[in-house]
Amino acid sequence: MLLWINGPFGGGKTQTAYELHRRLPSSVVCDPEHVGFGLHRMLPPTLREDFQDLTTWRHGVHEVLDLVLRRHDGPVIAPMTLVDPRYFTEIIGRLRDDGHDVHHFALLAERSTVLRRLTERGLGRGLKRESFAVARLDDCLKRLQEPEFAEHIHTDHLTVPHVADRIAHSAGLPITPNTDGAFRARLRRHATGIRHIRFD
Repeated sequence: MLLWINGPFGGGKTQTAYELHRRLPSSVVCDPEHVGFGLHRMLPPTLREDFQDLTTWRHGVHEVLDLVLRRHDGPVIAPMTLVDPRYFTEIIGRLRDDGHDVHHFALLAERSTVLRRLTERGLGRGLKRESFAVARLDDCLKRLQEPEFAEHIHTDHLTVPHVADRIAHSAGLPITPNTDGAFRARLRRHATGIRHIRFD
């Protein structure tokens, strides 16, 4: 089974993916961004535009996820913002056509909520460090509310563990209870955020 966790940049996809991974036995996180980072590193800086526009990225993500879904015995979790309906069909639609059990979730929130989250992860530079995410925010939120991007989960008043619970329940997956207190949950969120800081 594939759990594709969609949402705007700063919407909580990565935090949710790793919370699911922690609490779903035998699960694995396969982050489609890593395919894009690899492609960018092969390109000179002047040619590094949105890697989702590269056919190679879309085909590569489909091929890798298809391979993992066929050979890994457990849920596969893919956190990735994907708002172009054509690209959605090219990756997620193809995986469904291949016979895979694909569950898609769009994490939505009010604009102010997402901006607050982006500010918190800005490493002291606030929204300056997140300029790309802010520039794309309104378009992402508008597109992801369309019916083709269901199932929608509004996260403004939900914690990350609660979002993970909702996703697991919807997908029919048994999830272990969350036993973290507030302090441990905060440490876990910070650790996940630090592990996913990009410097290139």
